[in-house]
Amino acid sequence: MKKIPLRKCVATQEQLPKKELIRIVRNKEGQVFVDPTGKMNGRGAYLKRSHEAIEIAKKKNVLKRSLEVDIPDSIYEELESYAK
Repeated sequence: MKKIPLRKCVATQEQLPKKELIRIVRNKEGQVFVDPTGKMNGRGAYLKRSHEAIEIAKKKNVLKRSLEVDIPDSIYEELESYAK
């Protein structure tokens, strides 16, 4: 049986399979990207693919805290397109 990698959502604190989450990455230059492949270089944070988790992340600034950089609104708009 193959082991399923689990990651924790920074907004809801749920342990979920990696495929059910969206990865947001900060590179060495301090730029922030949404990483649909989950393989980009840099510090990553995971968010559940739901509108509720994205709203929590935006309201409580959890992405800003975990990536230690300001998150532009364009990132949240891009995340909404990945939400179910």
